[in-house]
Amino acid sequence: MTTKLKLVARAKKGDTEAFQALIHEEKEKLYKMAFVYMKNEEEALEVFQDTIYKALKSIASLKQDAYFSTWITRILINTAIASLRTKQKVVPLSPEIMESLGESSSPESEDHMDLLQAMDEIEEKYKTVLLLRYYQDYTVSQIAMLLDCPEGTVKTNIRRGLTILRTKLKGVYLDDRQHSSI
Repeated sequence: MTTKLKLVARAKKGDTEAFQALIHEEKEKLYKMAFVYMKNEEEALEVFQDTIYKALKSIASLKQDAYFSTWITRILINTAIASLRTKQKVVPLSPEIMESLGESSSPESEDHMDLLQAMDEIEEKYKTVLLLRYYQDYTVSQIAMLLDCPEGTVKTNIRRGLTILRTKLKGVYLDDRQHSSI
């Protein structure tokens, strides 16, 4: 049994130190995911904390110890989406946030900021699969299990999401070229 599986088993029995160790391993990934959804440090921390609280309260219900990371990521996604729905807001990335994500003004960081802005504008179902696939490096089968949907649906949503992103980014770069040539 691996160390992580032992920690999960101990956490399920009420060992808070084991739970803290598990969270320590996942915290950076979870916070980044929360920040991408919430676009705001304070709200991302709130979602992150709510996720940890919910996970602590319900860890005994985790059916397969090996899927702790997937399980807690799903809790975070559900918490972030619920928070966004409750507040009924779509927050565009502010210039300050964009700068904090990439301090340099290199073409790569500008491309990254354009990508984040485009991600902000697409439907939740596409954003979720793209974040899980390309930011968290989950496989299609892991995403399908996490979202409780067929692998074909995940592949379709990834393909459609990428198509939408390409269209949005093409528009950004075509607009930039048109303005620079005038």
